[in-house]
Amino acid sequence: MAEQSDTPIYKRILLKLSGEALMGNAEFGIDPAIIERVATEVRELVDTGIEVAIVIGGGNIFRGVNLSASGMDRATGDYMGMLATIINALGIQDGLERAGLTVRVQSALQINQVAEGYIRRRAMRHLEKGRVVIFAAGTGSPFFTTDTAASLRGIEIGADVVLKATKVDGVYSADPMIEKDAIRYSRLTYDEVLVKNLNVMDATSIALCRDYGMPVRVFNMNKSGSLMRIMYGEDEGTLVDKGE
Repeated sequence: MAEQSDTPIYKRILLKLSGEALMGNAEFGIDPAIIERVATEVRELVDTGIEVAIVIGGGNIFRGVNLSASGMDRATGDYMGMLATIINALGIQDGLERAGLTVRVQSALQINQVAEGYIRRRAMRHLEKGRVVIFAAGTGSPFFTTDTAASLRGIEIGADVVLKATKVDGVYSADPMIEKDAIRYSRLTYDEVLVKNLNVMDATSIALCRDYGMPVRVFNMNKSGSLMRIMYGEDEGTLVDKGE
């Protein structure tokens, strides 16, 4: 059982949102209600004094890996996916700004008309000033997922934790939607995730976190208040770290 704290246990976080999470119940695109709910929860964190950076995926619009399986050049497909993350980043930026927050989008691809280029020190300065920073376009290179981008950016900006938002409340021994007896892990080591091939984040992402000691918490973003409960040390989702 995690020990609760009277004050937030994290000062700076990296929140990873999948593109699919923005769809809601639709088959593609962005559900404005999801954007509004995310904005409300992020606003609560910022009001508490927590610095928030976000990495967003693009699977609600385009998944390069899917088309590459059908014959498209993988690098081309991945670049198209990066552009999809920029669309999502602009949507989240708008929602956060409507919630009263100051937001900057930094893109790993140069698209100066709508986003800043990614500069690590500038991103950290934005965070120090209380601005939310959204990192778009993944790592800027093909063949790397946005999960890997989340781990990379989290390490670069000195985040205290990478928070992976999913549709289930943590990591399970099997798919809880199929196996009713699936067990939720409260805590795992990086090596356990890799050896058991658990569906947390891709192996490159987990290995990067392991090598630099970046803890990862997987949680259900659809549970109201889950982000804030994590901030105060409650047992929410699954923590992946180096272990005792």
